[in-house]
Amino acid sequence: MPLKIDLHTHTNYSDGIFTPAELVEKAHKRGLDIISITDHDSINGIKEAAERAKDFGIEIIPGMEISTDVDEKEVHLLAYFIDIENEELLKYLSFFRDERMHRAKRMVQKLRDLGLKITVDDVIDRAKNCAIGRPHIAYTMIELGLIKNYNEAFEKYIGDYGPAFERKIHVSSQSALKLISDAGGLSFIAHPGYMKENLLLNLIKAGIDGIECTHPSHNENQVQFYRGIVNQYCLLESGGSDFHGGKKMDEETLGKFTLGQNQFEAMKKMIQKNNA
Repeated sequence: MPLKIDLHTHTNYSDGIFTPAELVEKAHKRGLDIISITDHDSINGIKEAAERAKDFGIEIIPGMEISTDVDEKEVHLLAYFIDIENEELLKYLSFFRDERMHRAKRMVQKLRDLGLKITVDDVIDRAKNCAIGRPHIAYTMIELGLIKNYNEAFEKYIGDYGPAFERKIHVSSQSALKLISDAGGLSFIAHPGYMKENLLLNLIKAGIDGIECTHPSHNENQVQFYRGIVNQYCLLESGGSDFHGGKKMDEETLGKFTLGQNQFEAMKKMIQKNNA
């Protein structure tokens, strides 16, 4: 029987709901054999997931999701098979952890200026040791009774055009690709369905390794379109559920959006070739 593979999942070390161990347990229940932990700007959940995965025979692929700028547009890249002990990678993560904190402080101040009773300490308590992102602010607002639900936080306050929004600092796509490559990993364009074709082509020219073709936001026509691009430019294919859990309302995606075993084996062959 072919292996069941999901290479896009998130834990509570970024904007997911579940701990790495809980995510692994859910993956096991959904019949998954291989998953990648791809938290935003964080690798902290990988070791915990790998330890729990031993109990179920699940393979954990070390990964991460990075926000970059391409032609002044935000683009997310997925990194796979990275060395989580790589010195430059750890420096990057430390820098962006600090930047996420500074951004959170600016957003909280804007919320306070709007009359909402929320503090940075409230958000830190909610995020614990995780890299702080907008979801942590949203969930904190819910817990404090400032809003009714997760969507309200983004629609009224912290969405891209909201009064409390603050733009993230991004690395350039070239810097992100080099970071991933130097850490021994492979780079993929995440959920490109929202991207204009010129951005996609610019990333291909920059040296991306592959494209995430299968994703909950892609319809069947889009999946086939991106597979055509992969074949045309001799790239690799990835896919996964982008599972976050909880209030993201994506419980049914885990185990449903997967990558074929042949595509995964092609990724492993590329890693072996690069490390030869």
